[in-house]
Amino acid sequence: MNLQCSTVITPVGVWGIEGDEEVVTRIYLPHEKSHATKGPIPHAVAIGEEQLREYFAGERSSFSVPRAMVNATAFQHDVWAALLTIPFGEVRTYADIAAAVNRPRATRAVGNANHANPWPVIVPCHRVVAKSGLGGYGGGEEVKRFLLDLEGVHYP
Repeated sequence: MNLQCSTVITPVGVWGIEGDEEVVTRIYLPHEKSHATKGPIPHAVAIGEEQLREYFAGERSSFSVPRAMVNATAFQHDVWAALLTIPFGEVRTYADIAAAVNRPRATRAVGNANHANPWPVIVPCHRVVAKSGLGGYGGGEEVKRFLLDLEGVHYP
């Protein structure tokens, strides 16, 4: 796999998109180290770049970016699949996601699976909130609030 990386400048920082011609392997949050590579941008990375730009411009509410198969637990894959069912502009609690994957006591594990999500925004872990507040986010509270506000969700 010949991975290339491209970047997207957004109001909350520079996001990185890594992948090859076929799939996106990872989306880097603004605080994570990623650098655009030289050479032509692979097809899947170009799709991810375009769709992220459209999302941050308020022109896109869903994604069709081809994602790589990644080495993760069955539970993580289940959580990520559940995240994909959360509609644009809505939130679910960690408990809601735990119940959706038939592990109602696994709210902390849902948080850990969210943190391990290799495709933030595309697999919308930012749409998961705590029962009593915003909850955590690997990109930080400011980025999570921005993403939710962009989607019309004004969470306390």
